[in-house]
Parts: sequence; structure tokens; C-alpha cells
Amino acid sequence: MRVTPLPLPAGPDVLGALDRLVAAVEGTGPPLAPCPAGGAPPTLPALRAAQVPPELALVVSTSGSAGTPKRVLLTRDNLLASADGAHERLLGPGAWLLAVPPHHIAGIQVLLRASLGTGEPTVMDLSGGFTAAGFVAAAERMPSTGYPSYVSLVPTQVSRLLLDPAGRDTLAAFDAVLCGGATTPPGLVAQAREHDIRLVLTFGTTETSGGCVYDGMPLPLSHVHIDNDRHVTLGGATVGHGYLTRTGVSEDGFYTDADGVRWFRTEDLGSLDDTGRLVVHARADDLINSGGIKIAPGPVEDALVRYLPGVRDAVVVGVPDDEWGEVVAAAVTLVPRATRAPSAQDARAALRGVVPDVALPKLLAVVDALPLRGPGKPDRVAIAGWFVARA
Repeated sequence: MRVTPLPLPAGPDVLGALDRLVAAVEGTGPPLAPCPAGGAPPTLPALRAAQVPPELALVVSTSGSAGTPKRVLLTRDNLLASADGAHERLLGPGAWLLAVPPHHIAGIQVLLRASLGTGEPTVMDLSGGFTAAGFVAAAERMPSTGYPSYVSLVPTQVSRLLLDPAGRDTLAAFDAVLCGGATTPPGLVAQAREHDIRLVLTFGTTETSGGCVYDGMPLPLSHVHIDNDRHVTLGGATVGHGYLTRTGVSEDGFYTDADGVRWFRTEDLGSLDDTGRLVVHARADDLINSGGIKIAPGPVEDALVRYLPGVRDAVVVGVPDDEWGEVVAAAVTLVPRATRAPSAQDARAALRGVVPDVALPKLLAVVDALPLRGPGKPDRVAIAGWFVARA
């Protein structure tokens, strides 16, 4: 079996590839591997039919936020279950705006949900990057269909739009704004609620065909389990069939239980609250070990944005230290109206009593932009490298 690369442009031209994408998912076309247009297409090994499920539709690359990107095998049933579950949890099929890269799973799902529901999505041109003005202009081009209006974004995009009056108004006009791909800080959620923006927090991975947990509750046909190591494990109809490798198919992290339910063990640590809602605390590989105490970056990042004047975005990482093993370091960007750059001392003073003392940043760097690895995911390895190079 041969999987064919499918280059997807980051703009309206992506609609020219829509028929092939839909054909792969509906089973009338060959399996495809979405990839960015303009670059070298991936080299994909030929597979024996016995290695893959007969209903294989797409081979989708992960963002690589935890290392080298992996290629996930997703079937027609996986993708259709995800699209149907999303519409069932929302207000039914609707008009979609594509404002994330189309070759990642979130973008692919927008294309499929729209095409399998009410028709082609409206596409924002991302070739020059994401801007509030570009988003507003794209939303204004959405036709009046009478269906609910939806958009899928990452937290960084929502943050940018909340700083722009027209962006805020445009977000508030959508019937649902899906927000996922990275942890959404509680402060950002509260700010969105203040502006009557109907934010839906999604959680999932490429391995689960995208978000399969909305606002802490699994979609229909999906399941959530917390294992003995506190890892979030996701199960159900949206879970894929392993990774495509140079030598065949690997099922690392995937398994099927005695009842035939397919599961994937994520690298996220979480718990279920008293109502059964999933609460994600941190990625296991993001935890900072300072003096033997494990520190989750998320609460510190949220506190920096909430309580340190002038901060727009923050990423917290662990930096090697001879005495403590690791120390907490924060890279921040500033809002346009910021009058001064904060220091590590400013951060410690602002956050004292808000987070544990051991989690107070010992290092702080103000940067123009935070490096990303995948849609909305900060490149923590690169950020930690900055601090090491500055030492």
C-alpha cells in the first residue's frame, strides 16, 4: 500500500485539495499524508496491506512538541467519529473558519467538519502569519448560512485577539470558539468570558484525531482514564492505529483492552474532579525538578500573565543549576503599551504568595516573540537553550 503526500497551502488555495482529502476520508480515494505546501514532500515507506487497517485514510504528523514528529495512522472511522462527536457536542454542523495551519490535525478537522457538514470553510490566509486584522477580515467573508458559526484557535491566537477591540468583537460573534493545541491559562479563559466569548476548551492529540475532550468531558464514543502514574489516557472510536515508521508500524503508547476499546496513553498528567471532568495539570516532560520538588509550569505562566504588569505571554522552563538541579526561568513577551521591562525580581515580588516560593522565577528574559513548535505550542527546548547560552 502506498500513502501519497498531500501538500496543503496556508491560505484559500487549500480548497483546491479539499476533494482529495474528503475522498480519502470517505473511502473513494487513496490514503494521504497531509503536509505543508512549498516544502519537500515527506518520504513515505510502502506498506504491506497486513500492516495497516484496510480503512486507512490519513497519515498525519504530530507537532513534535515532545521531540521528533511522528506520523499517526488515522482511519475513516476515527476521523468521522471525531467530526460527528464535535458536532453533537456543539450546536450541530456549522459554518467554519479555518485560521490554523491546515496540515496539522486541528486544521484538517476544520476542513473535514465543514466539508462533511455544510460545505467549504472560509479560509484565512496565514502565509504572512496570524494577525487580528487578517482574522477579522476573514471572518467578515464568512457567508450568512443560517448555521452556527465556529472557529478553532490556539491560546496564543485568542490572546492576540483579546488585545484588539475588533478581534474581541469578532470572537464574540462566533457560536463557539474551540481553543486547544496547548494549555489555555485560566486567566485567558476568564478574560474571554468577560467579553461574552463562547470559548470551548478542547483536549486531545493527533493520535486521537484531535480534540476528543470538550470542557473536560469526553465526546460521544470517547473515554478518559487516569492511570496509576497520573497520565491521561484517552480511549474510544477516535484513537488511531499507531505510527508509521521507516520499518513499518509502531504501536508505542497505543493498546486495545479486553473489550476491544482502543486507547492512547498521553504524556499529560491529570485528574478527574468530583464531577468527572478532566483537569490537565502539566506534561510529564515539562515538569521542573528544583531541589527535589516537582513544579508544573502552567500555574506559574498563568500567574505571570495575571499579576506581572505588562506581560502578554509567558513560558516557564527549567534551567540546569549546580545547587538545585534546575531553577525556574521565565521568558515573557510584553503588551504593546508596556512602559518598562520587568525583571526577575519584579516577577518574584508580584508572584510571592500566589505560587509556592520554590516556583518563583529566578531568571527572566523579555523577548520579542516566543518560538513555537507546532500550532500554539511553545518550543521549551529552544527557550531553555536561551537561558543556558546566557549563563
